[in-house]
Amino acid sequence: MSVHFDYYKVFYYVAKYQNFTKAAHVLLSSQPSVTRCIQNLENELGCRLFIRSKRGVTLTSEGELLYHRVGPAYESILKAEEELNNTVSLHGGSIHIGATETALRCFLLEKLSFFHSQHPDVRVRITTYTTAQAVSDLWEGKIDVAIVVAPISVEPPLKATSVRLVHDCLIAGTQFSNLSGRKISLKETVKYPIVCLASSTLAYHFFENFYASHGLALKPDIELTTADLILPMVEHNLGLGLLPRELAEDSIKNGKVYEIDLEEKLPPRSICAVKDPHRPLNAAARHFLKLLQEDSHS
Repeated sequence: MSVHFDYYKVFYYVAKYQNFTKAAHVLLSSQPSVTRCIQNLENELGCRLFIRSKRGVTLTSEGELLYHRVGPAYESILKAEEELNNTVSLHGGSIHIGATETALRCFLLEKLSFFHSQHPDVRVRITTYTTAQAVSDLWEGKIDVAIVVAPISVEPPLKATSVRLVHDCLIAGTQFSNLSGRKISLKETVKYPIVCLASSTLAYHFFENFYASHGLALKPDIELTTADLILPMVEHNLGLGLLPRELAEDSIKNGKVYEIDLEEKLPPRSICAVKDPHRPLNAAARHFLKLLQEDSHS
């Protein structure tokens, strides 16, 4: 029996993701093409490999037996290709990065600037997402790496590595000068209007949990879809703003806003690089990931 190798490649990704559409994304193919390959493989092997449902697919006992052998074999091939790529130059490479706005502005721009100065011919594509969207697209193979802010939850085989800390703070505009020059309890801040990211974001839930841990309810007066809108709102005295200190530093130095000295300190959050260890990356993406992971926590 002689089965086309590409059929086993398609079988591997369908079995891994348990979904024809996700496998098609990773293979840069179409769902009908993937379905056709699996049907051809099943016909040539003379058995059914998958049980199909609305939620996706699961392996039959015959499929499990095949994947037990094909999985390690194909991953060995991927590893061999990765090792071979180590000898390939970065010239002409490309990277597709998915990043949250906070991770981009607090960390990634600095790293991208340095990387571009060293490798100007590498094409970099950046897509901004929510954390959930970035992790989802990484899982589906649409991006090479996701740069997001913790707390996050990733399922194997995805792996998250902390690359820098981000420090949140509470800031106020000039009309809230009565809060300046003294320590303020978190309880006192709930008397004032609060500006923060929308309740659909992980940042909101981080702040919400922080308030709840001190027996308080976070009830913002203004919720925004992007972090870059918080600072101008605070500068115009529309409320106290919850955001990373790194985004407010220039305005603090210029006296447009000031940081409130909270008695209860906000814990730092981690900016994480999330990758799929089972998915081989080109030389440019590997080099960039190494650059990110060389950063020390601050």
